[in-house]
Amino acid sequence: SAAPTRPRPSPNASPAPPQLASLLVSDTRTPERDVAEAARRQHRGVLLLDVREPDEFAEVHAAGARLLPLSELTERVGEVPLDEAVLVICRSGARSAKATDYLNERGGQATNVGGGTLAWVEAGLPTSSSTTP
Repeated sequence: SAAPTRPRPSPNASPAPPQLASLLVSDTRTPERDVAEAARRQHRGVLLLDVREPDEFAEVHAAGARLLPLSELTERVGEVPLDEAVLVICRSGARSAKATDYLNERGGQATNVGGGTLAWVEAGLPTSSSTTP
C-alpha cells in the first residue's frame, strides 16, 4: 500500500512572522497556578490578562480580567507591565501558556492560569459576560 501523503502548503501561504512564530513554539517550563490561587492573587491586585479573542471574552470572562488577544500581543506587549506579576488566562490554558512564555522571555513575571476560563467558570469564581471587564 502507498504511504500516506502529506498535504503540501499552498504556494500562496506565507510563513508566520518571526515574532508570531515565537508564540507558537516554546521550550521553557511555563509557570502555572490553578484558578483558585489565580483568583486569590487577582483579589490582591495582580493583573489578570485574558488573551482570547474579543467574541470569546464577550461571551464570558473572569470578572476584572483585561482583554489583550494573543493575536495582538506582539504589537501590544508594551501595554503589559513586565516589571509586575501578571496572570494570563485563555479558554483552557494553551494560548495563555504561549503568552506567558512570550512575556517571560521578555523579562516579564507572568504566570499561566491552568485550566483557563473553563476551570474558572467550573469553580464558580466571579465572571462577567460583557465586553468590558
